[in-house]
Amino acid sequence: MNIERLDHLVMTTHDLAITISFYEKVLGMKHVIFDEQHHALHFGSQKINLHVHGKEFDPRAAVPVPGSIDVCFVSSDAMEAVQSHLTSCGVEIEVGPVRRVGALGDMTSVYFRDPDGNLIEVASYR
Repeated sequence: MNIERLDHLVMTTHDLAITISFYEKVLGMKHVIFDEQHHALHFGSQKINLHVHGKEFDPRAAVPVPGSIDVCFVSSDAMEAVQSHLTSCGVEIEVGPVRRVGALGDMTSVYFRDPDGNLIEVASYR
């Protein structure tokens, strides 16, 4: 088997509306509804499917809980622009900018939390 890319992941949230608003405003993702009832955040050629805690649908993770994700998103923007945007959105940067090694080599990253406490890393390979 040869794995080519990540298609989607599922994130469990306490509050669907707050999560959608944060990811649209802060990370520029697009909210989509599929199968007339399921919500997702679309970006590039991937998406994050959203489950509301206590109302998850099957199949699902064995222990779906809000705040359990640690994920890195890659931005084509320079890190200074990323930092400026986060600051303008009122997002507190916990760590960074710091040098890291990503899947494609050296990158610069900042870390912050979403409303559920998930650790979000935004990195730039520039």
